Amino acid sequence: MQIPPYLKRGDSVAIVSTARKITKDEVQPALALLKSWGLNPILGKTIGAESNQFAGDDALRAKDFQEMLDNTEVKAIWCARGGYGTVRMIDALDFSNFLKHPKWIVGYSDITVFHNHIHTLGVVTLHAQMCLEIENKTEATRETLRKALFGEPYSIEYALPVASRTSATLQRSGEAQGPLVGGNLSMLYSLCGSPSALNTQGKILFLEDLDEHLYHVDRMMQNLKRNGMLKELAGLMVGGMSDMKDHTQAHGFATDRPFGKTAEEIIYDTVKEYSYPVCFNFPAGHIKDNRALVMGRMSNLKIDEKRVSLN
Repeated sequence: MQIPPYLKRGDSVAIVSTARKITKDEVQPALALLKSWGLNPILGKTIGAESNQFAGDDALRAKDFQEMLDNTEVKAIWCARGGYGTVRMIDALDFSNFLKHPKWIVGYSDITVFHNHIHTLGVVTLHAQMCLEIENKTEATRETLRKALFGEPYSIEYALPVASRTSATLQRSGEAQGPLVGGNLSMLYSLCGSPSALNTQGKILFLEDLDEHLYHVDRMMQNLKRNGMLKELAGLMVGGMSDMKDHTQAHGFATDRPFGKTAEEIIYDTVKEYSYPVCFNFPAGHIKDNRALVMGRMSNLKIDEKRVSLN
């Protein structure tokens, strides 16, 4: 895997939106953060643009991103926000210059499209907090982003909650080594069968998601399994599975059709026949503590009954 050059003070970082619209006011905290690191932020034409829910139409979003890909002065592209829309313009992009002069592509959620597509091209990317609401995230969220961009070594380690049913019954101890891949479960599911789909064999897979019905989490996990994406993993890391919904409300009326399992239990049931290590509550995803993950880098994952570490 190619690793883009690490940043240094004075480098330029482009801010664009490939998905949902965002205002210039909303990215001001991110601009201030970049400047505090000695970097030069450049706003793309999609910041402030609007086409229904999108940051401009598909053509504008593709053109804006392409210009930043091809601009040799830009050393990283920081996606401003997620939502939905990146998949609508991914096939309009030409990555030939990017492969000659790789740069850091930063974001998560809908930006999983880029992480997966660019992984198939053999370049490392950065799964990390986007510009929106970065000021409301933890210091570790911001600091791991900075360290990853500047090439400073760091690891992620956390203790398991003592009374957590997830950690007590679902965690599977062990050690795994392999390239780190993955991202948003819904996006991974949507990319199956496309040129952007992942080959997960021998890799550590990271999953996170937001605002999904539990039965749909099961549907997506079954799809990954049937596509062979879960059988030969080196390890599995599950981050925030946030604001999940059960099927106890339909058309405004209460129903008696709960799925009966948490998102974590659904995921574990899907992979319980395999032997690789599995952890939950990893500090990444749609949560306040959203630490940066270098996708495509060779990583070491250690899981025991009390602690998880990723190096």
